[in-house]
Amino acid sequence: MPKRKRPGRYPSHKTVSKNIRKWLDELYPETPIPLEHTDNYSLLVAVLLSAQCTDARVNTVTPILFEKASTPAEMIKLPVAEIERIIRPCGLAPRKSKAISKLSQILLEEYQGEVPESFEALEKLPGVGHKTASVVMSQGFGHPAFPVDTHIHRLAWRWQLSNGKSVEQTEKDLKALFPKKSWNKLHLQIIFFGREYCPARGHNPYDCPICSKYGRQELFEEFDKKA
Repeated sequence: MPKRKRPGRYPSHKTVSKNIRKWLDELYPETPIPLEHTDNYSLLVAVLLSAQCTDARVNTVTPILFEKASTPAEMIKLPVAEIERIIRPCGLAPRKSKAISKLSQILLEEYQGEVPESFEALEKLPGVGHKTASVVMSQGFGHPAFPVDTHIHRLAWRWQLSNGKSVEQTEKDLKALFPKKSWNKLHLQIIFFGREYCPARGHNPYDCPICSKYGRQELFEEFDKKA
């Protein structure tokens, strides 16, 4: 079997980012939000639940939870043990259930039951880190943000857009490479692409539309060893 060709010389990051954005726009002109929700509160809870859990699984759990409590006022009346029981399939249930109950209390006491529209306020809520706040700010309020999860972090490294040392550095690098107006749509496009063409496991860089052109040499070396 002839050896397949690896990518040649890596062009400038400007060229690579421009081409990647063009390809993703062609592949995913529409970017529906993966987590089902009806308002910013249900989005916030859904994103919190998605930590170390798939969107698909979250979408099977949230309807059950929100049928019992769809507002902060209703949620604080629900025993934490009951929240934990419902969200158990999402993993980390003890911690997440306490965070959902506590943040709901804070929303009532400090924000009239509304989700605050600022990174600073969101990141002060229990269980809400920068990535969760970024998703709510971008998908809920429409503010430019580039939420970087483990999937985007991995793909940015594979495509040589970031050194992959931390998600914080990856976010900074991607924001520098792509126009601000593209961030909200682009982060979803990268997630969709990863699921379809560039998965965490069983990834073939020779067949991946982007890795085959701009992938790190380590990807091909590792794949060839296993093959």
